[in-house]
Amino acid sequence: MEQTLTMAVDQSPATAAASFEALYRATADAVYAYASSLLRDRSAAEEVTATAFERAFRKQRSFNPRRGTQRAWLFGIARNAALDELRRRKRIAALAEDEPADEPAPESEAEAAERRATVRAALAGLDPRDRELIALKFHAGLSNAEIAKVLGISASNAGTRVHRAVARLREACHAPS
Repeated sequence: MEQTLTMAVDQSPATAAASFEALYRATADAVYAYASSLLRDRSAAEEVTATAFERAFRKQRSFNPRRGTQRAWLFGIARNAALDELRRRKRIAALAEDEPADEPAPESEAEAAERRATVRAALAGLDPRDRELIALKFHAGLSNAEIAKVLGISASNAGTRVHRAVARLREACHAPS
């Protein structure tokens, strides 16, 4: 769902606030999912999401539509906020655990939970750059062109890197335990 939201320099404060609110509503869940997958810590992801939107709100006049979409601009800010958090911590965040279920899961739910655990373990074993690419593509829902803008690379390079990261994830998921 790509929305064209404008944050022009000549907007009134009320119009700018409404545009930013629309951007927030359209992207908040995706930004949180992206931050959560990078940090692997739900509370830190909430902090980074808030920080990213705070920075974006303060810098909304710096958005230049000629340099990319607002989504790419916002995810660039979110990426920087997540990297700041990782640098601040100087550690790898622990993989967030599923909350325990009260009732035993039916067979299909148990299989789905096992698949999720396999993917989580495979993601944890990937290089941080590959995890970031997977997060941008599948958690944030960015296109290759938007990923390219976030990472400062060409769209074809972004597509190649995403393809390779997915191939490595697939291999890791099918590797014997």
